[in-house]
Amino acid sequence: MFETLTIEHAGPVATLWMDRPEVFNAFNEQLIDELTRACELLDKDASVRVVVLAGRGAHFSAGADLNWMRRAAEASEQENLEDARRFARMLRTLSGLSKPTIARVQGAALGGGTGLAAACDMAVASGDAVFSTSEVKFGIIPAVISPYVLRAIGPRQAMRYFQSAERISAERALAIGLVHEVAALEQLDAAVAALVKPLLAGGPLAQKAAKELINAVHGRPLDEATLEETAQRIARQRRTDEARDGVSAFLDKRPPAWMSPKP
Repeated sequence: MFETLTIEHAGPVATLWMDRPEVFNAFNEQLIDELTRACELLDKDASVRVVVLAGRGAHFSAGADLNWMRRAAEASEQENLEDARRFARMLRTLSGLSKPTIARVQGAALGGGTGLAAACDMAVASGDAVFSTSEVKFGIIPAVISPYVLRAIGPRQAMRYFQSAERISAERALAIGLVHEVAALEQLDAAVAALVKPLLAGGPLAQKAAKELINAVHGRPLDEATLEETAQRIARQRRTDEARDGVSAFLDKRPPAWMSPKP
């Protein structure tokens, strides 16, 4: 089904592996298209509870493929616009998944690679990971990835790194909010698994609603309309079968349905 990536299932966890290690998982038109289709596929798969985005080899993603960049430099403005729209759609599809997403980052995560990590709900990095919004070094700007990086690190930090293109170490990335956890390279999978465990304990519909809640209220003033929005959302959620079962399971000291073994 795919040539530039593979999907690995382990129970309710699907790992989406970018599989171009010979070019450090740099993306071109094909990888962008296949990532979009893979995310759409996983979003529709009810058996998948958590999606992990990872890169084969020593690096997560070095950003844009050099040959792709060369073609873009020679293309018309309209062709560049269509190219950028495809990239933007891929990031939005990844970010908009209805289930938790985790970026598993090792080695380089540069340019668009930083964007991929930021588009995931969570990011776990190895100690050797390095990030950068490096676009200005090539005379361009991190436009398409900017909503996700800004969401992660805020405008003040982005003002520095979008202009300086400095390399950001794993520890610095942790400090500014770009990643949630840093682990030794040999412990990276264990760190991802430790984050997956509590995610599997949550109700899947509630997690989807929680993501929608953040998007709905972030940046809004604390006025009557926002208060009403939050009240409406919790009232609707309390009436779902999942919420009824979750509360009953807690009171009955039993696992809720989403954690119970399937017959």
